[in-house]
Amino acid sequence: MRTFLLPLLLLYPLLLLAQASIPRLSQIDVQHYTFQLELSDAHDTIQGSALIDIRFLQALDTLVLDLVAEEAGQGGMQVLEVKEGGEPLSYRHEGAQLLIALSSPAEAGSTRQFAIRYKGIPADGLIIAQNKYGDRTFFGDNWPNRAHHYLPCVDHPSDKATVAFVIIAPDHYQVVGSGLQLEELNLDRETKLTFWRMDTPIPTKVAVFGAAQFAVSRAGEVAGIPVTSWVYPENRTEGYQDYGQATEVLQFFIDSIGPYSYPKLANVQSKTRYGGMENASNIFYFENSVTGGQDHEDLIAHEIAHQWFGNSVTEGNWFHIWLSEGFATYGANLFLEHKYGRDVMAKRLLTDRQQVLQFARRSDRPVIDTLVTDWNRLLNANAYQKGGWVLHMLRHQVGERAFWSGLRAYYKAYQNGNALTRDFQEVMEIASGQDLSGFFYQWLYQPGVPEIGVSWSWSKKKGLQLDIGQLRSDATYTFPLAIAAEAPDGTRQTWTINIDQEQQTVTLPCDFEPARLWLDPDTWLLFSAELNRSN
Repeated sequence: MRTFLLPLLLLYPLLLLAQASIPRLSQIDVQHYTFQLELSDAHDTIQGSALIDIRFLQALDTLVLDLVAEEAGQGGMQVLEVKEGGEPLSYRHEGAQLLIALSSPAEAGSTRQFAIRYKGIPADGLIIAQNKYGDRTFFGDNWPNRAHHYLPCVDHPSDKATVAFVIIAPDHYQVVGSGLQLEELNLDRETKLTFWRMDTPIPTKVAVFGAAQFAVSRAGEVAGIPVTSWVYPENRTEGYQDYGQATEVLQFFIDSIGPYSYPKLANVQSKTRYGGMENASNIFYFENSVTGGQDHEDLIAHEIAHQWFGNSVTEGNWFHIWLSEGFATYGANLFLEHKYGRDVMAKRLLTDRQQVLQFARRSDRPVIDTLVTDWNRLLNANAYQKGGWVLHMLRHQVGERAFWSGLRAYYKAYQNGNALTRDFQEVMEIASGQDLSGFFYQWLYQPGVPEIGVSWSWSKKKGLQLDIGQLRSDATYTFPLAIAAEAPDGTRQTWTINIDQEQQTVTLPCDFEPARLWLDPDTWLLFSAELNRSN
């Protein structure tokens, strides 16, 4: 019999080392950004300035920020000057880093403000393009670490800060941004300034603005939070109808998880490269999400779930993306279960299970994959569907009461902060009173899913006999396996067996010869199986 407990003890130190952040994340902590960006219809060059308040966690004489340098034919930013207190500072800008020589060493615990003026054509991060109606638009699209293509920053999910956007643009644009709008000012007959500020700390991956010609509608208010829809004027009627579904979803997560962290929720038709991008307080959806048929309710639920998990409680490292995407995937399922019933959720889970199995056949990687360096490669069925399934199985493992109280406790403990998987595990262990180390290891740090073969026979004397084998050669899982049998007259009987060995033979009392036998009848297990009747 193989067990995962010994590998767990041996691997945990290595896994924690693999999660270590880059050195400067322990050296500095950005407190606030103010970005001023000037947009033009004549060209794609942006004129930018940034005021950045930084708290130094260690004594330093050089400050390192992320900003992609201009490269011939490739776009990028050209730094024009860096100042502190009005005095110019020396700097070096190369590759994707801006290194600033401090006029005097920073002391640990001190907070200093730096001003950076720059310009350039963003190679990425800020999408400057025509929308599907041929109108020019500007949309921030920062995930995972693309903000530093146009914003000087610490472009990592563990460094959260408050942020303000001051956007100067031709006056035919309306601008939506993170937080609340504090000002809109016509600078002259052709140019307008719009000022948005977010006073809740957020990571750069979800701190954005969008500028386009919009039709804007107030969809409603939930717990004092205004909910608005921002759509292309051509889609005004359909867009208001589609995005108006957000009010019901927002109410569900406030009631189920805890208070919403932001001052508004704007749902925005945009040019994001993704199906939806969960920017904090202003979600950007793909252009064709507007149909008038309200047929993207699951997408809206997914992105709103992110406001709790991914935005407010943010994974401390990209390797733990399941804490964002898995939670949002299952969050959408929980909303749909709440609204339409368990059968709808079960149908979605079966689809998700097939996607996980297909992915596992192509890629033998765990959910927490510390070997990945291209963060976009983490956007896969492991992070989304398997992450969601892990939460579903955890719900079954600990029970309804502990599951929901644990989710609420996790959110409360890490709201507007960062967490890693071990933090979530600790909260759930407290909520359930169970040791969940084996559960978390086998489903998140171990690749693949259980693969089992079940051969069964029945006799009046012995009842139902099952020979159950785990087919993977590299791992033995422990899990409850539910088995249901149906008699010719429709009578059903269900048993649950604890699977914890490579091979097990189980005899179950059964008074009838099954006309049908099936595994996991209530859809609680992520697995693949071969079920056969023996002669």
